Amino acid sequence: MIERSSAEPRTAEATGRVVPFPSASVTPQITFDRTELRTIFNLYGRMVSQGEWRDYALDFRRDKAVFSIYRRSSEMPLYRVEKDPKLARRQGAYAVVAATGLVLKRGTDLARVLAVLEPPLRAV
Repeated sequence: MIERSSAEPRTAEATGRVVPFPSASVTPQITFDRTELRTIFNLYGRMVSQGEWRDYALDFRRDKAVFSIYRRSSEMPLYRVEKDPKLARRQGAYAVVAATGLVLKRGTDLARVLAVLEPPLRAV
């Protein structure tokens, strides 16, 4: 048994307490919630069934969440659906960005923003 003087500080091992690991402030990642993903995947499924789109990628960063849409998996994304909460009060948290970097539509309602990607109705 190790003898300790009363002047020595007691460690967590000696007291049986759990000491949290000191870390920098952890900022949570921005993600799409279930309803947002359902809205995006409804459009994505329709476009895949029409043969327009073939692949997608999800990217969750600290500042924004990105859903990238590809025609082929080896190409650059055709469109990016971005969620940036910092812009929620000004321009709207959601944006659809084309491959060239042009913002096609921005707003607060995801369904209305995604409407820019919907194919126009045709007379049959």
